[in-house]
Amino acid sequence: MAVIHHTVLKPTKLELLTSWLPSRPWYRGGTGEPKLAKAGGFRLDDPQGEVGIEFIVVTDASGPHLITYLVPLAYRGAPLDGAEHALVGTMEHGVLGQRWAYDGCHDPVLVAQLLALIEGRVQAQDQNISDVPDREVIASCTGEGSISTDFTATDDQEGTELTTPHGTTLRLHRVLQPAPDGPFPPPPGATGQVSGSWQMPDGSRARGVFAVLHTGTRA
Repeated sequence: MAVIHHTVLKPTKLELLTSWLPSRPWYRGGTGEPKLAKAGGFRLDDPQGEVGIEFIVVTDASGPHLITYLVPLAYRGAPLDGAEHALVGTMEHGVLGQRWAYDGCHDPVLVAQLLALIEGRVQAQDQNISDVPDREVIASCTGEGSISTDFTATDDQEGTELTTPHGTTLRLHRVLQPAPDGPFPPPPGATGQVSGSWQMPDGSRARGVFAVLHTGTRA
């Protein structure tokens, strides 16, 4: 299990996201600077122990309506070759030293572990406490066989779609929408999904879909 270090980050994750989010096509804010607050999220473990994997949920109060974003981040101790376009920024970690933070949809380790979560092979971990499962993150998958990890990520105005040459698509909902109370099944034609919860400014909990999988030909 990954060890979560409670230490100082310079700049902070929210500072990095404040600069990066407005550059995304799915960003819904105005022309001013985002006013971000951490609202939740979860972590996944890298089996090799090299890459930090975190799915951060932030709320933006800069506009007339509160907007909630899902941001998967991959933290590395060295630059990821060929991923310069996906770099969110660098930070100085009080224990680990310099870290490169990437949009996780372009990091093969994060994508592989997200698929493992959907397939039920790994469990989501608490965002802030080491070796504690996050029971609020629920993943489901139908079908058998492994899913190809040969994804290409593309951003659009609704989120990020990861596609494989075999027709499998994994869509990440970057702008989160609270769902009605009670269980909600995957959309028609979907073979898997990940849902989770986050905290609203008034202290209440909201729940929604983070990612949806549509499977083409199995690998």
